[in-house]
Amino acid sequence: SHRAVTVYMYLRDRADKDGKCYPAIGTIAKELKLSRSTVKRAIADLEKTGHISKEQRWRENGGKSSLLYTVKL
Repeated sequence: SHRAVTVYMYLRDRADKDGKCYPAIGTIAKELKLSRSTVKRAIADLEKTGHISKEQRWRENGGKSSLLYTVKL
C-alpha cells in the first residue's frame, strides 16, 4: 500500500548500517503527516510482508521504551 511504502522509506532513511532504527510511532506520524493508526497499520503490513521486523525495547527500570525496527534492505 502507499502508506506502507511511505513508512518503509521513512524507516530506511533513518536506519543505521545494520538496518536498525527506533523512532516512536508518534514521531513517524507527525513527520509523515499521517495518523498514528495509519502508521501502525503500515508497520503491521510491512512486518507481514517481511520488509521489517520490530522488537520491544525496555528501560533499565523495567518500563517499555520505543520499538526497535530492523529494515530488511
